[in-house]
Amino acid sequence: MNKLIKISILIMIFAILIISSWTLYQGAKTELIPRKVLFGNPDRITVRLSPDGTKISFLAPVNDVLNVWVGPIEDPMSARPVTTDTDRGIYRYFWSYTNEHIIYIQDKAGEENWRIYSVNVGTNITKDLTPLEGVNARIQGVSPKFPYEILVALNDRVPELHDIYRVNIETGYRKLIEENEGFAGYMVDDDYDIRFAYMMTADGGYELLEPNHENEWELFLKVPMEDSLTTDPIGFDKTGNHMYMIDSRDRNTAALFQLNLKNKDRIILAENETADVDDLLFHPTEKTVQAVAFYYDRKHWRVLDEEILQDLTYLKSIADGDVEIVSRTLDDKYWIVAYIFDNGPVQYYLYDHMKQKAEFLFTNNQQLENLPLAKMHPTVIESRDGLNLVSYYTLPLNSHENGELRPRDPLPMVLLVHGGPWSRDIWGYDSQHQWLANRGYAVLSVNFRMSTGFGKEFINAGNLEWGGKMHDDLIDAVQWSVDEGIADPDKIGIMGASYGGYATLAGMTFTPEIFACGIDIVGPSNLVTLLESLPPYWEPTIELFAKRVGDHRTDDGRQFLIERSPLTYVDRIQNPLLIGQGANDPRVKQSESDQIVQSMEEKEIAVTYVLYPDEGHGFARPENRLSFYAVVEAFLSECLGGSYEPIGDDFKGSSITVPTGAEYIPDLIEELQKLDRLIGENESQEILMIKTIIRTRLLCLS
Repeated sequence: MNKLIKISILIMIFAILIISSWTLYQGAKTELIPRKVLFGNPDRITVRLSPDGTKISFLAPVNDVLNVWVGPIEDPMSARPVTTDTDRGIYRYFWSYTNEHIIYIQDKAGEENWRIYSVNVGTNITKDLTPLEGVNARIQGVSPKFPYEILVALNDRVPELHDIYRVNIETGYRKLIEENEGFAGYMVDDDYDIRFAYMMTADGGYELLEPNHENEWELFLKVPMEDSLTTDPIGFDKTGNHMYMIDSRDRNTAALFQLNLKNKDRIILAENETADVDDLLFHPTEKTVQAVAFYYDRKHWRVLDEEILQDLTYLKSIADGDVEIVSRTLDDKYWIVAYIFDNGPVQYYLYDHMKQKAEFLFTNNQQLENLPLAKMHPTVIESRDGLNLVSYYTLPLNSHENGELRPRDPLPMVLLVHGGPWSRDIWGYDSQHQWLANRGYAVLSVNFRMSTGFGKEFINAGNLEWGGKMHDDLIDAVQWSVDEGIADPDKIGIMGASYGGYATLAGMTFTPEIFACGIDIVGPSNLVTLLESLPPYWEPTIELFAKRVGDHRTDDGRQFLIERSPLTYVDRIQNPLLIGQGANDPRVKQSESDQIVQSMEEKEIAVTYVLYPDEGHGFARPENRLSFYAVVEAFLSECLGGSYEPIGDDFKGSSITVPTGAEYIPDLIEELQKLDRLIGENESQEILMIKTIIRTRLLCLS
């Protein structure tokens, strides 16, 4: 009897332990990382040194808006803001060679008519260098030989073409130095001489032309369409007599060459059998290439200059992340080194090149440092026709045993599709991967054919394959995830922006049985109207789109594009779809989302449409990002069953509107009404404008 009692007690203890362990597991599984941590502003990013090494700069928020901060190199924490943006934030800037000016670019509400600004870091006086409405400005050249002047490309004369101006960064005075005769772009040297011009050819390639003594243009070299995305002149050496080129002609992967400009002889400096050149490390004054990076599944540096071998060896020993050298002083005494991790924030170090000693500065987001972040796993998936698709997946913590690369049981999964499509997914910290994994989803990103970095054959395998073999690659990757026990085949969502948005719409229409839901962000629905409405300054490169996407200028081409357009197959949509769009998008116009939403409504197919009146091609304002991801999270929870953080105050300060379908998202109508009441308490002109928009939206919902 005593033995039976002991056994019963042991069984009870064992059961309690199991229940406790399961409760702890479930608790860990549902402990949510706040969206504001994952998608809000970072603490500091884009760290740079002034050319003379006396100052350090970075982007950091001021009243929740990213601005440029500057401080002494010996005391970075005493930095103060030198810009005063109060709207979208600054994302791209650099030091001028005066060491007293920061140059940055900014647009309005996402329309990409960039303006260039100069700010004196001593006086905080900001100068608009391109005060022109409806004009797209580009930085053409910066040189230490002319510290107070930069070259700027402006399409102020002809919208399709950019002329070259010389601009004084203090006074704003500009002088036209090259009137564009029809070129896609130019290449200049440190003397501000125009050395070459790019001309697109009818086959989708380009010619590099050089001026002669009679001010005429002569052919220097020709790049066929097959090499146009993997061949590019990079810059000149110190003498100006040699040019560095990333070149895939007569080979598959793009290698680094040095080209003699007098006799056109070239020598190869670095190559890799599986990956293109990804990054170069130049000496700041000698203009020699000191190291080359290749990126297959991870970034790997190859040293060309033995003088920095010890430096890179030492830097690699400091941390286990991928090494990025993001800034160097002209005398090469100081470097800013960034370490990229998959499960933690970026770490910034100040490196004393002379002493070969690195000093830790800060991370880009301190709130991430102690969070339970997941690892990102590189893998190679074989497509049905034998291509190697370099991919990355992330699993929720506690969904698998330590060291195991597969979950205990198949999980709901989100397929994240990158934009471009001429870009690629990489390894490292990814806020979307971390967010979705934390909510209980497996996450998969696939470098489908047409992605860059894997050789020209891989890119060209995607020509005219939008919605064709490019989509097949995604489906093959999904099948791999099911076969490997990662994904539950009944709970797979697809999500992406730009081309990724198109891929989402293609997934919901071409293969509707595969995906339980889709999230399309600024994705084209009609390839004909997409190509007809590209920004005018993209016109010089139209042959690139015609040869690689389809030619909307011919009857056969238009028919082909219609067949590859998700809009054509709206009636096939059978599962929930969420669409996000910026009203000022110059690349994928609002009409691309409007027309598919309208078609779905006419066919009485449910859709939720989120529209931002102050955004363009993507959502730049943190308030808008937070609001959109709050909607996405609720949407995915409803479709796939993952965890869901309540919207809370994540709509605060956002311009979010929902013209249709709010009723399909949990709590969305209530949160929009709360936002309307909040706006009613703040009657500024800007708020009144948004209030009018939201009232219109609510009328549409009623």
